[in-house]
Formats: sequence, C-alpha cells, structure tokens
Amino acid sequence: MQDYEVEFVERGDREARFLVRDITPAFANGIRRAMIADVPTFSVDELRVVENSSVMFDEQIGLRLGLVPLTTPVDEFEVGDTVTLSLDVQGPGREESTETVTAYSGDIVTSDPMVEPADENIPIIDLKPGQRLELEADAVLDRGREHAKHQGGVAVGYRHLQRVEVVGEKGEFEDDEPHILRGVIEEQEAAHASAGSGGEPRNGELVPTEAFDHDLTNRYPGKDLEVVDVPNAFVFHVETDGSLSVDELVTRAVDSLRGRAEELRDAVQL
Repeated sequence: MQDYEVEFVERGDREARFLVRDITPAFANGIRRAMIADVPTFSVDELRVVENSSVMFDEQIGLRLGLVPLTTPVDEFEVGDTVTLSLDVQGPGREESTETVTAYSGDIVTSDPMVEPADENIPIIDLKPGQRLELEADAVLDRGREHAKHQGGVAVGYRHLQRVEVVGEKGEFEDDEPHILRGVIEEQEAAHASAGSGGEPRNGELVPTEAFDHDLTNRYPGKDLEVVDVPNAFVFHVETDGSLSVDELVTRAVDSLRGRAEELRDAVQL
C-alpha cells in the first residue's frame, strides 16, 4: 500500500479533521467503513445482577452499561478477550429522605486498570432511599460490524476538499446573495493567503468554513467566485467516544485495510 499525503486541519485527542490527497472516492469510503466496523473496542456484553431494588429492569441497566465507552489499549488484547467490571451503589440511608444517589460510570470498578470507563460522569441510574444496585459485568473486545456498541468512531465522515478561486469582480448592480459552503476550502486568493518563508503570500492554505460563518461572501465581498472539487482530495472529520484516540482509530483502520489487501493478494497468487 502506497504512502499518501496527510495534513491535519484540526487535531485533538478525541476529534480531528485531516486532509488526505491522492486517494480515490472508493478508498476514502473504505477508510470510513474500516473506522466504523473494523477497529475493535471493549463494551459490556453480559450482566450478572446480584441485587436490583431500583425502578429499572435489569435489561435496561444492561443497555445503559453497554453504551458506556471503555478504554481499549492498542495491541494489549485480542478479539474475544473479556474484562470483568462491577458496580455496587445504594441510595440514601434515611428512609424519609427525598434525595437520590446517582450511580455514574466512575463508580464502575474494573478487574484490569487498562480497561475502564472513558468518562467518569456518565449517569447510569438514580437510586432512592432503600434502593440498591449490585452487579458484575463482562466487557468483551469485539468489532463494530458485530454490534454498534463496539464502534469507537461515533462520528466519522468525509467530503471533497473544495478550491475557491476569484474569477473577477461582481457587477455593480448584482445582488450579494449568501454563498453557503461547509467543510474546508483550499484558498487561491493571495489577499487571504498566509505569507511564506520569503514573505510573499502563499496560496493553497486550508481554511475551515466556520472561520467565515460558512458564507463565502463574508470572506470575498464583491467577488465573483468559482468553487471546484479538488480531484482525489478528501477531508475527514473523525470523532471518537474515548475508547481510542483519533490517531489510534485511524491508524488501526488503515492497518486493517492493509491486512485485508495483503490477504487478497496472497489468495490470488496461490
């Protein structure tokens, strides 16, 4: 698999936007699908309830626990491995109390410190006086194609990089109607381009459209514009649930594509 040019527009631990050049639409969609379906994460799969005197059925609690993202260490486990979690929370001690105690994801105790809730403040259930919830659960490592709860990428998408060029001035009596554009543009107007090392304006800068409220007329008032898709250049927007970082999710997705391509090549050569 050849190397591709990648440039980050925004980069965080759980959310990022990055540009990939010289890839086909089919390959871009393959990366998106791999991030959703091929990268395994831990999620609660089986529940053993010791005591549940709350107002919520065991099945409802199991569904809520299955939606709690769990940290998934890269290359430390294999698909099918399990980690045991436990939760033991009870309501206020005084029967006459009108207060409640909320069980949060941070109250979950894990048998392996490498696998724990990615966020500590996810509410699970409110317990009133005299109520108690005690349970054990098995979290299993599996892929998103088996169940949506194993999808580490909660928002994964891509769109064409678009290039904006100024082709002239608008006529004196032309209406300056909004020109809405969403995503990331590659700017070709020297007046807005950043200065290069030599001090001269440099075209080709990547600009998120929210920088000008998604309206090109705010950035190019009075200009006649041409917007075109840059061939084989796609901007990915990736957000994870915290089970994996963006870097881990993307690299593992690409690794899975590489592995399947190699398997296909070997099979064809037999």
